[in-house]
Amino acid sequence: MASRISSLKFFSLLLCSIAIVQMATAGDPDIITDFIAPPNRTVDGNFFTYTGFRVLVGGGPPPTAFKVLKATLAEFPALNGQSVSYAVLQFPSGTTNPPHTHPRSAELLFLVDGTLEVGFVDTKNNLFTQTLQAGDLFVFPKGLAHFQFNADSQNPALAISAFGSANAGTVSIPSTLFTTGIDDNVLAISFKTDVATIQKLKAGLAAKP
Repeated sequence: MASRISSLKFFSLLLCSIAIVQMATAGDPDIITDFIAPPNRTVDGNFFTYTGFRVLVGGGPPPTAFKVLKATLAEFPALNGQSVSYAVLQFPSGTTNPPHTHPRSAELLFLVDGTLEVGFVDTKNNLFTQTLQAGDLFVFPKGLAHFQFNADSQNPALAISAFGSANAGTVSIPSTLFTTGIDDNVLAISFKTDVATIQKLKAGLAAKP
């Protein structure tokens, strides 16, 4: 079973590698060199290698809450100027990746294992949803609010997302609205509720581990 999961993960990484090449025409500025090397450093193969995903094949315990492993410009400096990045999404049963946006890239999600409820809302407030099975791909258009939810009460899900930017950015809608200090009255009027309800929402997010 362990070897089968490892093979699936390897295959998914290979498939997404092909897919991400097709996304590399996204919004990052073009560069006029082969790559951007850090100053005052000798560049060798190590610079172009990222090992942060080895934990996925090392047989460690699965997470107990939703977890994201990233390979973006921040974690992998060799991506600078290459218009590509990855994220591995681990969903224990019943967990969600809350509504959020990526302002600088579309997201191409490949579901490696399990099932996921996914969706996004366009600029006309149309909701597009789908139930994904292992092996499915789903694209979230650039800048649109979207989510993923593992509705399976027994089994985890694993997905890999490819981005056409080395720094796609993530704007969490709950955190942006309720943890950044926006005035309670502004939020209460916007959501057509009262200040007490807004304060409960803020307290709930503040208490989240």
